[in-house]
Amino acid sequence: MKKVLILAYDFPPYVSVGGLRPYSWFQYFHEFGVYPIVITRQWSNEHRNFLDYIAPSESEEVEVGEYTHGTIIRTPYSQNISNKMLEKYGKNKYAFIRKIFTAYYEIMQYHIKIGPKIEIYKAAQEYLKNNNVDCILTSGEPFILFRYAHLLSKEFKTPWIADYRDPWTQDKKRSYDTISRLLNMFWEKRFVESASIITTVTPFFKEKIQTLFPNKRFEIIPNGYNPTSTSKVSNIPQNSDVLRISFVGTIYKWHPIESVLRVFQTFIHSQSTPPRIELRFYGINNAEEYKNLILLRFNSLAKYVSIIPKIQNEQLMEYLAKDNVFLLFNYYSYTGTKIYDYLALKRLILLCYTDDSEGNELKEKYYNIDEENSDFQQVQAEIITQTNSGIIVKDSTQLLHTFSELYSEFIQNGFISCNSVNTEQFSRKIQASNMCSLIKEIS
Repeated sequence: MKKVLILAYDFPPYVSVGGLRPYSWFQYFHEFGVYPIVITRQWSNEHRNFLDYIAPSESEEVEVGEYTHGTIIRTPYSQNISNKMLEKYGKNKYAFIRKIFTAYYEIMQYHIKIGPKIEIYKAAQEYLKNNNVDCILTSGEPFILFRYAHLLSKEFKTPWIADYRDPWTQDKKRSYDTISRLLNMFWEKRFVESASIITTVTPFFKEKIQTLFPNKRFEIIPNGYNPTSTSKVSNIPQNSDVLRISFVGTIYKWHPIESVLRVFQTFIHSQSTPPRIELRFYGINNAEEYKNLILLRFNSLAKYVSIIPKIQNEQLMEYLAKDNVFLLFNYYSYTGTKIYDYLALKRLILLCYTDDSEGNELKEKYYNIDEENSDFQQVQAEIITQTNSGIIVKDSTQLLHTFSELYSEFIQNGFISCNSVNTEQFSRKIQASNMCSLIKEIS
């Protein structure tokens, strides 16, 4: 059996969509003749919000877990000065000072071996001194892991695969000025050039990343859903008491959340009696900010909107299986990850929007990837069309009409029908099989 060393910063029990991809490798690689050794950091879910990302680990020792299908090595995590200040004083105090410390570590970690993630490199180096592996597989971001893989590959003469969940240099939020862009481009080209194969999740990302590496081999390994988790909840029926429209994950600045809330409020006010309907958000970022938004600007929605803190993925799937409709904001050239769980659960997807004036303005102002001349600008809509899994909403006017139609269907039938097809192609198990083929090829 081949052995692969996987560097993955985000990994369960930390609740993060970024951790689901390497976790699926750990779950399924052994079924395809590859033994995974995952090196990650120690995580806890004490806070169930952003503080979990910066909370120090309980142990200062490396923890090793041996399982039937793989090994997990969890490294200790110590806070840097910026994170200590953030935990003690909150987001609103000493922001400028925190940024200085964060920028120092962000820059210097690419030149010397320091920073909050260096323990992953040290543990990987120690493991490789005493154990042979056939390949190193690194999932980014954080992209400092690409530097670690480059160094380990060079030291131990082991091929490695650079797996991009997101672009690096081309991401505007990361390269917000010319200097930072040039620095990121220098680091990216220097480290990733040594990779045997570059993998990423969409053709659009390949198109962007390939501009830096025109001669490198690229393979598309899409994200997907976990068939083990979804099979456990496949027989749970929809809730029939309240039409529940649910959203999972991060709300980005280009998402027209206020437009959706405004339309939802208009629908509520149009009903002659209080409707049996709920808009539910699971594990969103900046939850307090959105609670305040609802209280200040959409107060009449207070009893119709629920915000649920982050919960483990298996419990989340149980909640979602009972819900009736899934809200999906347009990622345009991204697919994101939540669409795949939506597909697996076979609930109707509501995609907002493809051509809404307010949505277009937000995209123009905040969208973090340049899509100019790209042929992949409506990938979620294409998946929904291909699988017959939902409604592609053009704008706020159509959304109001859609709310009315869905509510009428729910009152009449007690559920919302979804006649999706061919969703099995998005199983993470299938994608793990494809990744194993690449590992065997280069090892």
